[in-house]
Amino acid sequence: MTSTITTYLCIGCPLGCRLEVEEEDAQIVAVRGFSCKRGEEYALQEHTDPRRMVTTTVAITNGRWARLPVKTTAAVPKEHERAVYAALRSVVMRAPIRLGDVVVGNIRGLGVDVVATRDMSEGDGV
Repeated sequence: MTSTITTYLCIGCPLGCRLEVEEEDAQIVAVRGFSCKRGEEYALQEHTDPRRMVTTTVAITNGRWARLPVKTTAAVPKEHERAVYAALRSVVMRAPIRLGDVVVGNIRGLGVDVVATRDMSEGDGV
């Protein structure tokens, strides 16, 4: 039997527990180091299917500012994170925009939308 231990820093709550996931022959046999249930769930998720929320900005015309803050409505698989950022680099919105407006629906076919995280009124035409 081959046993490996992978360590993670939990971000499930403010405690920041040092987690260990022990795996034998491609099977998880133990999760250690968590102080709450969220820690155990985080370790299992991070070990088997890591996901990340994407937060960034996109260009906007006719707005008060030149950039509009956006985020994904759910975490995306970590291996797609860079592709999502790359796809958002080419997005240009036009003001006015309301908080929660969908900027890109079903980004990269992942079943996750990208939404505005603030209102953007019309401005001086930046």
